[in-house]
Amino acid sequence: MTLASVRLPAGWSVQPGSLAHRVILVTGAYGGLGSAVAHAAARAGATVVLTGRRKRQLEQLYDAMVAARLPEPVIHPLDLEAATPNDYQAVADGLERDFGRLDGIVHAAASFDGLTPIGMHKPDEWLRALHVNVSAPFALTQACMPLLTAASDSAVVFVLDNPELVRKAHWGAYGVSKAATERFVEILHQETEHTPLRAHALLPAPMRTALRRQAYFGEDTSKLPLPDATAEAAVYLLSPQGAAARGGMLDLRHD
Repeated sequence: MTLASVRLPAGWSVQPGSLAHRVILVTGAYGGLGSAVAHAAARAGATVVLTGRRKRQLEQLYDAMVAARLPEPVIHPLDLEAATPNDYQAVADGLERDFGRLDGIVHAAASFDGLTPIGMHKPDEWLRALHVNVSAPFALTQACMPLLTAASDSAVVFVLDNPELVRKAHWGAYGVSKAATERFVEILHQETEHTPLRAHALLPAPMRTALRRQAYFGEDTSKLPLPDATAEAAVYLLSPQGAAARGGMLDLRHD
């Protein structure tokens, strides 16, 4: 790892209103982590923009958040695999038109097709993983940078995975994409460290998600915690308190 490892402050917990008046965009919003982040950010007072490729699942998440009496979210379908530069710009233009601002992005979407030796890795699956996990977050972040840098304080959060594992055999494009994401965060931080925009990496502890079940098929993932603690850590990074972790990797593996 090249990013500095940082920890949550001792005794930290999400404070009501810590994201009040902020607009937060979440990719992969109906996934295990994405849904948890959407709920946590809304509970902290944010207006959450839900993105993903399946409109029906976004609508179900919307309904669940409204039923929980959270701030009403906004749905913006976006297929990261098929999106063009114009599609990413359309997201940014829509945010500027509807809200006049953007205060944070959490890149929770991920493409993972299982553990595969390089010699058997299908080229289209390799390209899809690198695109969804690296190129799409770059393109969306770049399109939104004018809004993010116009804010008084903003944050972009990229999700990593256990580097001791994903650098090993059979992790293929997913492992490569997480290494590339780490380097991207480092470069983005160096280019924005004197601006209102903060770049963050978030390294979760093991959690109960579909991706975890697919990668660790011999593990009883039902015994793992839900992604709620990771989602709350994302809220920390999105909030003004997260400035203390700017340019670093928030490591939750031993909290």
